[in-house]
Amino acid sequence: MMKFQLYSLTVCLVLSCGDVAAAGDPVAGKAKSETCAACHGEDGNSANAAYPKLAGQYASYLEKALKDYRSGGRQNAIMSGFAAPLSDRDIADLAAYFASQGGDLHVPTISD
Repeated sequence: MMKFQLYSLTVCLVLSCGDVAAAGDPVAGKAKSETCAACHGEDGNSANAAYPKLAGQYASYLEKALKDYRSGGRQNAIMSGFAAPLSDRDIADLAAYFASQGGDLHVPTISD
């Protein structure tokens, strides 16, 4: 019985570490963001209203968007082309970088 409990605990620890390892690296993301800067700005604060601001956005949202562009689940000829070669690690790193940047994203209120 003790072996089973030890085995179960080990499995739980290994599985929980997988989530931590999946988190992106903002430093690596910055190095990978050069292509993004042309439209979204160097730090994700686009000066052109035609391109969304990425700075300060939730990492989970950015990851989902990039994976959807890559898979074709979200349609945009430009973004689909840029997202196609990205690995899951690249996406996690980019999302972590842009999420860590300061931006003026906010939740609108009724007075906005």
